[in-house]
Amino acid sequence: MRILITGGAGFLGSHLSDRLLADGHEVICLDNFFTGRKSNIQHLLSHPRFELIRHDVIDPFKVEADQIYNLACPASPPHYQFNPIKTTKTSVMGAINCLGLAKRTRARVFQASTSEVYGDPEIHPQVESYWGNVNPIGRRSCYDEGKRCAETLFFDYHRENGVDIRVIRIFNTYGPRMHPNDGRVVSNFIVQALRGQDLTIYGDGSQTRSFCYVDDLVDGFVRFMNQTATVGPLNLGNPGEFTMLELAEIILKQVGGTAKITHLPLPADDPKQRRPDISLARKHLGWEPRVPLAEGIARTIAYFRTELGI
Repeated sequence: MRILITGGAGFLGSHLSDRLLADGHEVICLDNFFTGRKSNIQHLLSHPRFELIRHDVIDPFKVEADQIYNLACPASPPHYQFNPIKTTKTSVMGAINCLGLAKRTRARVFQASTSEVYGDPEIHPQVESYWGNVNPIGRRSCYDEGKRCAETLFFDYHRENGVDIRVIRIFNTYGPRMHPNDGRVVSNFIVQALRGQDLTIYGDGSQTRSFCYVDDLVDGFVRFMNQTATVGPLNLGNPGEFTMLELAEIILKQVGGTAKITHLPLPADDPKQRRPDISLARKHLGWEPRVPLAEGIARTIAYFRTELGI
């Protein structure tokens, strides 16, 4: 198939490009390089079935594709809060442009949504039927509400125009090619530890997250895109739950050195708990994350050692 990936030079998009090319498809990578990096796809530029287009999803675009993966959006708080209006426009206008293209070409279109649609959840773990607890006017709202609106658009295009959609809700994912300055907790801790700096924990460190290795997530993407039992929304993530203190200790143990842990105030609207219920992914995809946290962290540390020259 001919497959378009918006945000294809990003952390997830570049790994998905690798997977789809390995499966024999043609890949069109569309990216404006706001958070995506050419280094992520450098090894693919000479591939005969890979094409790179520098373009912003906010602006209309025309390509011919059998499938569309819409991954374009800054996904870490420092990046999506840098220009919050642009972040909302990326989610909303990007969704409209991808859906319009899918309607015209009759392509199946995939929306990379997020666990942030659940906000600071009042139920735990989070199931797809939960509507969430989101602040619509806070510092994180540009991302949370942008993604919620994108989901609305996807289901309205599906109901009104018969567009073949797939909507996935991604929980915390990590691995090689994360941006060293993206502000996410795994990359923050690893970079700080490798540089011998103290690890910064916001709050008391009791807040929890679930961490899925990127290869597992991408496998879930492909399985979900190519099944017909459900259009979603569908949670994808690792149901293993760790506190920030536990994550910091795993990284400190693997990196070694003399770095310690320091505490700063908790940011506004930061979720206290995050863990996916993946019953639907197990049922419809036969999917289960396979890479344990300690193993995935070791691979990610090795990547950052090379990336930072340490």
